[in-house]
Order: sequence, then C-alpha cells, then structure tokens
Amino acid sequence: MKTLLIIYPHWVPANLAGVQRPRLIGNYLMELGWKPLLLTVDPHYYEEPIDPLMERTVSPDIEVIYAKAYKVTKPRIIGDIGLRAFPFLKKAALQICRERSIDFILIPIPSFYTALLGRQLHDITSIPYGIDYIDPWVHDITNQSNLRAKLSQILAKILEPYAVKKAALISGVSTAYYWPVIQRNFKTPPVHVGMPYGFDPNDHEIELKGLLYPWEEDGDCKPWIYAGAFLPNAHLFLQSFFQAVAHLRSAGNWDKRIRLYFVGTGPYPAKRITAYAKEYGLEDIVRENRDRFPFLHILNFLAKADRVLLIGSTEQHYTASKTFQCLLSKRPMLAMLHEKSSAVDVIRETGADEFLMSYQDGDLAANLVEKLTPLVMNFQKETDWKIDLQPLEKYTAKASATALMNAMEEVLLIRQVKRRGVK
Repeated sequence: MKTLLIIYPHWVPANLAGVQRPRLIGNYLMELGWKPLLLTVDPHYYEEPIDPLMERTVSPDIEVIYAKAYKVTKPRIIGDIGLRAFPFLKKAALQICRERSIDFILIPIPSFYTALLGRQLHDITSIPYGIDYIDPWVHDITNQSNLRAKLSQILAKILEPYAVKKAALISGVSTAYYWPVIQRNFKTPPVHVGMPYGFDPNDHEIELKGLLYPWEEDGDCKPWIYAGAFLPNAHLFLQSFFQAVAHLRSAGNWDKRIRLYFVGTGPYPAKRITAYAKEYGLEDIVRENRDRFPFLHILNFLAKADRVLLIGSTEQHYTASKTFQCLLSKRPMLAMLHEKSSAVDVIRETGADEFLMSYQDGDLAANLVEKLTPLVMNFQKETDWKIDLQPLEKYTAKASATALMNAMEEVLLIRQVKRRGVK
C-alpha cells in the first residue's frame, strides 16, 4: 500500500473550513489503496476555538503526527500557524520521509506558507509533491484595502513561483482555482486535477440531541438561515437581497414571521451584515452571529431551518463548497451565484434551481433586485421541495479522493517511465 503524507497545520478538533479538505479526502484513501498519514500542529498552539464533535467525523484510518509551533506573541505579530510552525513541520516531515516509505506529499493551502515545504522536501528527498488550492494564493483584493492584505499579495507573487516550480501535481477545489497558477508558472502544465470538497454522507446522519438553535429566542418564527463565512465578493448579492426583501415588505408581500439568520460569518473586515440590514430597514428581522459554530451544529441548523440561503460570490471560480451542505439539508434553498460557478451546475443537476439567481459579469444591483424580488416572494410560499440527490454521487468525498488518487498514480507512472528511459 502506498503512503500519502498530507501536511496541513490545522486538524480536528479545529473548527476551520480548511480542515475539511484533508479530512474528507483522508476518510476514503485507505479503501482506494493509499494510506493517509497526516502531519499537523498540536492543538495546543491553535488560536481558534476547538470543536470536540469533529472527532466523530474522522476515519480511524488516518494516522496523525503532531508538531510544535511558536506561540502567538503579545502583541500579536505573527498569527498564521503555517509560519509559526514552519521549522517544526519541516523537521518532522524530513524525519518522516527518512524513516517511512512516503510515495507522495500533498500540501493543501492555505495556510499558504506551508506550500514552501513541498519544494524544500522535494529538493532533499526527491519525493514528488502536490499543492492543493483550497483558495487562490494570488487573488483579487479589490474589496480589501488594508495594509495586511496588500502585503500578503506582494509576498504571494514572490513566493508562489518558488513553491510550485517543482510541483508534480497541482490540484484544487475547482480547475478555475488553480489554472491561473499553471498559466503563470509553467510552460508545460504538470499533472493537475480539480476536485471539489465534496461531502461525506455519514456527516449528515449525525443528529445532535439537546442542541440550542439560533432562532429559539424568537419564538414562533420561520427561520431562514445563511451559515458560513461572509465572502469579500458577496456584498452585491447581500445588498440586492436585502433591497428585494425591503421592497416586498413595503408592498405588504412579506411574511411577518420570517427571520433572517446569518451564523458563523466570521471576522470579515468590510461593512457588517447588520449595517446593511439597518440601511434597508430590516434590523428587526436580521440576526447575525459572527462566531464560528461547530461543523455538526451547522449541519443540524440547516436541516431544521424553514429555508436555507446560499449567498455566493461574484467571482466565476467560486465553487461554494457549502452547496452540498445546503442541498443535503433537504430544505428549500435560495441561491445567489455567478452563472459560471461550478456550484450552479451542481444545483441544476439536482433540480434545485427553482430559486436560483445567477449573476453575470456587469450585472448591476438594479438587475439583481429585479431578478430576486419574484424569487424571494415565491420562496416564502409552501413548496413541494423534491430534488434528485443521485447526481451528487460524483461530488462525494470518495469521488474527490479517487480523482486525487488517479492523479498521484499518473505522476508516479510518469516518473517510473522517465527512470526507465534514463536507464
């Protein structure tokens, strides 16, 4: 059995979206003939709140090795755990590569700085490595004018070419996420594969007892819920949605029992959701909790809500991994996404596009409000929400793990052929 060394500085019980990538892939590698070996950082060094429930979602097949990291200083100068743990991860990874038979190294990013480990480990051990783009490293920061964002992008443009130069595999949650990387850095594309986060059906079978739902204090209401980080390029969608709701309210076409819940939206730097709500006179029906919620809490919230909201991004490459969570909640879904987002294809394949608003480059807020108003009005009504989940089989975590496995096997085969040619 071949062994894949995955280097990712966060792991359960960390409650971060990035943890899902190695977890979902790792859960299915063993049955595909690859042993998953994860090198991560001891939870003692995490800044984020931990979620012990996450341990219920991890396969025992994943072997985990922990490294140390520098603690966060006061004042906080370096928070990125990829930087704080870099020398310790490198030392541990070299020891693993020398003592174990490692066939391939995979480094999901962010944290972006751990991508540098792939190049450095390869130069020392010759083990092939791949970089897996959960998010683009070099990206548009139009909506992030702060100095930290600008500096990070300057570094990204310097460090990414070094990190990817000798990568045998480039992967990502979609081809659109990583294809600009290949265009910028390779004359001949390496082996590459797009594979969505996907989902583990077993996660959605875990029902939590005694869970406190965000709407319990609001009594007899109809909760519509958006769960997850609020994206830098989602502001236009949110404004248009709130404006459509405001129009319906003023025209007497709004169910007064509806409440809008935004949970786990995170510490985004731009204008607050609650500020938009106040601007449109909706502060009495909008609730926001920016704290990150445990993963299984979110799945249970979605499954018990009256309606679910999927507010995506105006960027084409945004894949909306939360699409699967929303669909598997089996609740009616209102979605706002770029027309060319792969999530739109998923929604249409399942027949869940009754309340889909697709965005095209150049659409103004007025266009979106015009599209959204009738959708939101009908979204309030009782609906026989029946969708076909069978097409989602190709988007499962097992399907993504299979795609990764096939790509790694291709890399190893190419290396084997080259060695034979040299001989």
